[in-house]
Amino acid sequence: MTLEMYPCVSLLLLLMGRGAIPLVLSEEVKLCSKTVINSCSDCIKSGAYCTWCKQLNFIKPGEQEAARCDTWAQLIERGCMEEDITSPKNDFSSSKNISLSNTALDKGEPIQLRPQEVNLKLRPGLPHTFTLDFQRVEGYPVDLYYLMDLSYSMEDDLRSIKTLGNELFNALQGITKKGQIGFGSFVDKTVLPFTNTNPEKLNKPCAETEMYCQPAFGYRHVLSMTENKAEFEREVNKQRISGNLDSPEGTLDAIMQAAVCGERIGWRNSSTRLIVLTTDDGFHMAGDGKLAGILEPNDERCYMDNNLYSKSNEMDYPSVGQVANQLEKNNIQPIFAVTKNMEKVYRELSKRIPKSEVGVLSADSHNVVELIKNAYNRLSSKVTVTHDALPDNVRVTYTPLCPEGGPSGDKGVCNNVGVGQMVSFNVTVTADECMQSEISFLIGPLGMKDKLKVSLSTLCKCECDDPVTVDSPYCNGKGQVNCGMCSCKAGFVGQKCECSIGEKDESSLRAACRKDNGTECEGRGDCVCGICQCYTLPGGSTYYGTNCECENESCEKFQNKLCGGNGKCRCKNCECKPGYEGTACQCKKSDEQCRTPSGSVCSGRGTCKCNQCKCMEGYQRPYCLTCPACQTTCITKGKCIECLGFQTGPFSKNCSQACTSISEFKMVETLPPGKPCDVRDVESCRVFFAIKQLDGEDNYTAQILKTRECPKLPNIYAIIGGSIVGVTVIGILILLFIKVLFTLQDLKEYRKFMNEAQKTRWSENKNPIFQEATTTVANPTFSGE
Repeated sequence: MTLEMYPCVSLLLLLMGRGAIPLVLSEEVKLCSKTVINSCSDCIKSGAYCTWCKQLNFIKPGEQEAARCDTWAQLIERGCMEEDITSPKNDFSSSKNISLSNTALDKGEPIQLRPQEVNLKLRPGLPHTFTLDFQRVEGYPVDLYYLMDLSYSMEDDLRSIKTLGNELFNALQGITKKGQIGFGSFVDKTVLPFTNTNPEKLNKPCAETEMYCQPAFGYRHVLSMTENKAEFEREVNKQRISGNLDSPEGTLDAIMQAAVCGERIGWRNSSTRLIVLTTDDGFHMAGDGKLAGILEPNDERCYMDNNLYSKSNEMDYPSVGQVANQLEKNNIQPIFAVTKNMEKVYRELSKRIPKSEVGVLSADSHNVVELIKNAYNRLSSKVTVTHDALPDNVRVTYTPLCPEGGPSGDKGVCNNVGVGQMVSFNVTVTADECMQSEISFLIGPLGMKDKLKVSLSTLCKCECDDPVTVDSPYCNGKGQVNCGMCSCKAGFVGQKCECSIGEKDESSLRAACRKDNGTECEGRGDCVCGICQCYTLPGGSTYYGTNCECENESCEKFQNKLCGGNGKCRCKNCECKPGYEGTACQCKKSDEQCRTPSGSVCSGRGTCKCNQCKCMEGYQRPYCLTCPACQTTCITKGKCIECLGFQTGPFSKNCSQACTSISEFKMVETLPPGKPCDVRDVESCRVFFAIKQLDGEDNYTAQILKTRECPKLPNIYAIIGGSIVGVTVIGILILLFIKVLFTLQDLKEYRKFMNEAQKTRWSENKNPIFQEATTTVANPTFSGE
């Protein structure tokens, strides 16, 4: 037994000292959660603390071979020799462990991480911890790619960068003597609605007053990595501003191409890779391309033609996740140098991109050099160790051992790590299940090329699985021993191959041990030659029955005693002693508590079980006297009372047959005290009675009041006379009402006529077509004399 088998012990020893070993081991609880065990390999797969005893004759009569599987302590306690216990242990080896470099000036590639390659063979569920060391090398190479937004609003920033080239180079040389710098620029996709596609505007997208303006473009790689300061200044001075329509830019397009076009950019294999992105606006992301009818998703591949992104107008913008994936995959650390109004946006973006920093640019970017230096120092002093994607059944956690400590988790983080300072991480790897084949994955700090390759496989086979003796005497010469178990030849079965199955096959023999096609021997015995050999229970008794279906220890208990101490358990059922009853023999056979004061048992409306009444539905204990949920007797027996007392109602013709439930009734002058029942009979008279339920479900006696309360007969003549008078009066009133309505209407029409007549003005007019019969002609020359 080693401490490796007990991962919690190692940590406790560090905290408590060597003297704590006996205490820890005694208090540490190791469990073996056994499942279906048919072999040593099955046992090892069952749990991290399961061990196998291969000792011959270890199994006692009635025990399964699965009893060989248990914890180390349990097997020792049961008599298994320590040398016969099989328990594979985790195996760790380092196949490549080169010492860390102190400076990048050493020959060859600088080493910042060790070990570089390890091999792990793990038992399922048993973790293994090893130490990973990291040390920042002095003068480690740096590749800085300056990626600039050349939209029109960045005009003053471009002028500043043209004057800061020398200062930027000097700052880089202050970080490392092996520094290189490159340059790229971007605007946006040259399609609507991102850019004005008018040919004149495409060629000159800036304001009319701007003389030096280059045509719109998506992303352009301007200068590959170089140590030549003059070349950098010359290329930057050639740059001219451009423009687009909307506010967000094609930022993610540019970052993606800069990350995946490594050979074109000139990234070195062993260097700290930085992208410094300067912009004053937001960014488009996956899905925005649909606004321009661009539906093809970004495939994260390089498309550079004559230093221009050739698929800018054919492929959608990448998602933030795609960009983060490629930056991490290519060990590139972005620094977002943005204006104050965009700080919040890019800080949210930075949260989704590991190993990235955000700095705030001044209005004309004159502080960009200081911003880059500060961001680089923050990035390089923070060491974050993580790993590749893993299968679901493999877990890796980290415990930082840096000066300020840190929590354990799926990443290891150390802050404020200086140049030349070594920090360590305890890496714990656990394989929860057996794996089909070996897998490999990488562990390393984000943003660094240095990686540890872990080759992982699982130990799911016992060394003793290979047979040693063929036709072993232990197996009656009919089989071979595998890990203490007999593997029988064809035609023989049994723990020691003692059963010859002859012409039968093994499956038919095993079928005889199954009841109703269920589990073999109910899982409580071994099927030997078609007969169940039942196991022994921990208490000493055994299962029994043809299929081991019976046992005498699982009957119901009462007061923590099997069958209440008043009976015997027989095949899961209690057989009670005389005078006792119940499923656990918990009751005396007595009806004393069930008898009413009158002596009846449960009022005839229930049965007495365990000296308590079990009442019919609706009736209540203790004596089943009342039934609150039942319909009231006053209603259900009303028709019988009418029939018995006054020979009326629906049962009047067969009263004796219909009303047998009322065994006795009396006609009385007065009813006993209490609220009586009353019903209305067919003559609308109220019948008053009192009814009492006797023992039994439907047995009553009744007392009926002789005098009914009937309503008085009405005066027929008064009713008829009053009706006639009423109808006559109503008729006369209706006629008078109609007469008044007509009179009022006529009066209204008359007044209207008179008003119109008064407004009429008659005048005398001649008929224009009338000619009189007499015509008088005057002689104009006649003077009248």
